[in-house]
Amino acid sequence: MTDAQALAAAQAALAHWGVTMTPRLIKNRENIVFDAQGPDGQRAALRLHRPGYQSDNAIRSELWWAEALGAAGMVVPQPIRTASGDVLATGGARVASLVTWLEGKPLGESGIPLAMPAHEQEVLHTALGAELARLHVASDAMTPPDAFVREILDLEALLGESPAWGQFWKNPSLSDQDRDLLLACRQRLLELIGAHARSGGDFGLIHADALRENVLVQSGGVRLIDFDDGVFGFRLYELGVAMSQNWDQPNETALGAALLAGYELERALPENAADLLEAFTVMRALASCGWVIGRYHDDHPAVREYAKRAVFMARRLLR
Repeated sequence: MTDAQALAAAQAALAHWGVTMTPRLIKNRENIVFDAQGPDGQRAALRLHRPGYQSDNAIRSELWWAEALGAAGMVVPQPIRTASGDVLATGGARVASLVTWLEGKPLGESGIPLAMPAHEQEVLHTALGAELARLHVASDAMTPPDAFVREILDLEALLGESPAWGQFWKNPSLSDQDRDLLLACRQRLLELIGAHARSGGDFGLIHADALRENVLVQSGGVRLIDFDDGVFGFRLYELGVAMSQNWDQPNETALGAALLAGYELERALPENAADLLEAFTVMRALASCGWVIGRYHDDHPAVREYAKRAVFMARRLLR
């Protein structure tokens, strides 16, 4: 969908909320997001959902989850209901939802080193660890409706023969040697994460996409946005996702320790949490290496970069 087509679709969608204005395009990627207004003139985020990614029921479940988290005291974007009382606008070019706007500045960007001093980075990672733990505690306390549905990202979905995010060992940028390395890493992760699963490793609703762009910094604290990728998954995978963009930071070890320390302020961790954090961080790198397959042409820089990161992290884990 071109930017012009997206704008037309956004204006048509806003009519379901009784809103007539020209929203500002923020990103035109898989979900298209606009800076818009709600029916009371409040600032809001309008999302045009990618066709075929989440079912209407899955999106409704995400928005129910957001409301439940808000009722539990967490500050997350809340759905704004249409004039007919629904959380979704359907029937247009794309299914649309409108959620409250959260102020704040993203923690950072992918591929760009964190700009703030190292101590501040660690403070924010401690805050992020605590916020993710609060999310997990609140999610476990909820009683979802019978229609609640989100994907399950278990051991098979991460490391089986047909992973949910693609067969990462088939990334076209990989050499035969690199492919063998990733397959050896896959086997090692099956042992590490499999042992965690068999021992009753913490598993439940997770955000699953706590990357820098989805973590807003507010007065030294952090807030989570964009719950679209939320799944039932390993809680430590959640932390691995957050660490996956820190793989080339000189203070990576300190950031991981800060993330775990913050999490443990709110929720218990296993004794081998540091080792599992490394394993799940590598797991996310492998998953991303598979995710780009087919989304970009084979010689696109993103395909090569995700493969390069996966190979580097796999080699380090196996060493």
